[in-house]
Amino acid sequence: MQQLEQALKTALQTAAQAVFGVEVPTASLTLQPTRKEFAGSFTLVTFPLTKALGKGPEQIGQALGEWLKVNEPRVSGYNVVKGFLNLEIADAQWLQLFQQVLAQPAGAPVAVGGPQRVVVEYSSPNTNKPLHLGHLRNNFLGYSVAEILKATGATVTKANLVNDRGIHICKSMLAYQRFGHGETPQEAGMKGDHLIGKYYVLFDKHYREEVKQLEAEGVATDIAKKKAPLITAAQEMLQLWEAGDEQVVGLWKLMNGWVYEGFDETYRTIGVDFDQYYYESETYLLGKARVEEGLEKGVFFRKDDGSVWVDLTAEGLDEKLLLRADGTSVYITQDLGTAELKYEQFGYDSSIYVIGDEQNYHMQVLQAALKKLGKPYAEAIHHLSYGMVDLPSGRMKSREGTVVDADELVREVVDAARAATLEKGKTEGLSEAELEQLYHMLGLGALKYYLLKVDPKKRMLFNPEESVSLEGHTGPFIQYSHARIAAIRRKAAEMGIAETFDAAAISALHETEAELVQLLAAYPALLAEAARQLSPSVMGQYAYDLAKAYNRFYVAVPIFAETNEAQRSLRLALSARVGEMIKVSMGLLGIQVPERM
Repeated sequence: MQQLEQALKTALQTAAQAVFGVEVPTASLTLQPTRKEFAGSFTLVTFPLTKALGKGPEQIGQALGEWLKVNEPRVSGYNVVKGFLNLEIADAQWLQLFQQVLAQPAGAPVAVGGPQRVVVEYSSPNTNKPLHLGHLRNNFLGYSVAEILKATGATVTKANLVNDRGIHICKSMLAYQRFGHGETPQEAGMKGDHLIGKYYVLFDKHYREEVKQLEAEGVATDIAKKKAPLITAAQEMLQLWEAGDEQVVGLWKLMNGWVYEGFDETYRTIGVDFDQYYYESETYLLGKARVEEGLEKGVFFRKDDGSVWVDLTAEGLDEKLLLRADGTSVYITQDLGTAELKYEQFGYDSSIYVIGDEQNYHMQVLQAALKKLGKPYAEAIHHLSYGMVDLPSGRMKSREGTVVDADELVREVVDAARAATLEKGKTEGLSEAELEQLYHMLGLGALKYYLLKVDPKKRMLFNPEESVSLEGHTGPFIQYSHARIAAIRRKAAEMGIAETFDAAAISALHETEAELVQLLAAYPALLAEAARQLSPSVMGQYAYDLAKAYNRFYVAVPIFAETNEAQRSLRLALSARVGEMIKVSMGLLGIQVPERM
């Protein structure tokens, strides 16, 4: 496709020289896809040429279009709408372009010249609660970005940093210690991560009661929050953990073990994976060493209370705490250590952190602190900052138990897919096991596509009813298009109809056929754009556009009723490649597509 665009720009330069006697630089020639309501495939914006060519935009369009129609075999016609010259491409050119597309395997790697050694860190759960809707957006984004970068030929490591220590973990541990009575996931009939999450919520409930009691006794709110018995006990537990207290560490290992079993089950269900796990409990000590290094170099400083800080006011970021006065670490302490550990292991050109935009400041501080330390990998850090997911009722809060649980949500969308499929009555010929696999594929496809079709930078509202809709701009619509194509290919194979065609025997193309070729040829450029922007939504939109265009093609032209053998085989070849590219592009989103529906 890029070769065709470049050829058209060269022809336009020649036309301008021939008609106006003026040499027009390539940079002045902007080609864009023609809008659907007008005939044509490429549109030249003529407004920027008026000064150089000394004519009005419509005159320029008419003159250039007429010259191209007579002298450029790639152009079969044109039309001018105000300052826009719409170019119609000859059918022979589309056929040639389709043959070039078929010469490459579907989804072949596309070199974009970006970083070649990449670490994508995503998920990063806390071991005090189960995964929720916000985690799903994070997991789906991270997995998809990694797959997109792989498709550009990069070597990608998928990393998961587990936040398995800190005050929030101690809150769950303390609540379990006080109120758990030795309860196990088996006894409770709950996944381990859900059981521990229950105690995190329980801690907050009792903590709030303690704060209210202190307030009733005349204690100021800010003092009450710091002096409530539960929070001081949790802080003491954190100090005992860092000191290696045998009883506290034993409870921590037991509870974390339950959580990991729960996480692994969820990851398998939602179809994400990791090449490398890091644990904050193992990286925070390395982070503390980097804090000591900063003190020795004089780029960090210690306050009178013993806490360690970095002054980033010159960078417009204020002062940032790196180590508490009691010697315990904070989030950024272990982040300093993990960044170094990842670089030592993988020597990355780019280290991508998939973290919500509420952590923008934190990530700026991390990079600035690493620069202060003179670390060579500081510039390689990239924050893929995504918008948070809101509910119609407001923001989710784990400690208040107002989250949309990931496991429950997956069950809901699978149930919705089951109901919609049964309602349409399209279940004949499939076993119960195959049907359950189909329902899971459709439900998860609906959920993933809903969360990935939105640009990552945008905050989004999660509408439960809309998310499980199986019609319209949805994952299942695209999945159904693939299943339709698979059925067509099976029927063609049974009839012995080949998917190879003789281009010389085809006299003309329908506009929907040309549209499909143009979309198929656009894949490399769109993949490159998705990789540059780290935006799966680009590939999501591509898959949707491809499915929509195929459905227009399917309605507009016959396949099996076509009497021209070459034309029929061309349409089968188009169907086959469209099906393959839907599978490839949806695969980059982590979405499977069914062969039957």
